[in-house]
Amino acid sequence: MDRDSIIKTLLLVTTVGVLLIAITGALVSLTDTGITDAARTVQALVTATAICAGGIFAFHKFQIFRDFQPHLTISNAVSHRRIGESYVHIDVTATLHNSSKVKMELREGFFRLQKLAPVLDEDVENLYAQVFWDQEHSYLQWPTLDDARRDWDKGMLIVEPGESHQETYEFIASMDVESVIIHTYFYNPYSSSPEGWGATTVHDIIPSS
Repeated sequence: MDRDSIIKTLLLVTTVGVLLIAITGALVSLTDTGITDAARTVQALVTATAICAGGIFAFHKFQIFRDFQPHLTISNAVSHRRIGESYVHIDVTATLHNSSKVKMELREGFFRLQKLAPVLDEDVENLYAQVFWDQEHSYLQWPTLDDARRDWDKGMLIVEPGESHQETYEFIASMDVESVIIHTYFYNPYSSSPEGWGATTVHDIIPSS
């Protein structure tokens, strides 16, 4: 059942609940004690059902409790320095800030380094052509220079609400690389609602004299 169907169902349940409350309210006014007690019981149950249905509807429609959903804000700090005659050292520090009101446990993450420049005009044109024809992947697949994956055991990486945690990874690239793209991504595949959060940073490498 999709979200629209759920909302329509909840509206129907709420409407029926209100009608039943009105009917049972009229029955309560009857003089017969047995009928009155039964009507009051039915009225209480229907009222509780209507309140629950209304709460669920409000949650789906207005997302009034979204502050209690996990959310991670990631920012990348990138620096570089020349090492040797032919290589550059690239340092990436990802700051994971828990901007939600619930604690978050992370189990997996990765750092990816891609080459942005220099590239041939022909390669750039091919990249744009791929995006144009492949609507399911509307992002540029720049050449990947390096990938690094991180894994944490259960309970090892927990970020409390309002707190931040930093993860750092180091790359080595050739000096002929002028600009790079760094992607960072962190998530918990074992969560009941596995969500992931990432950040992308473009960094220009200025050769040392």
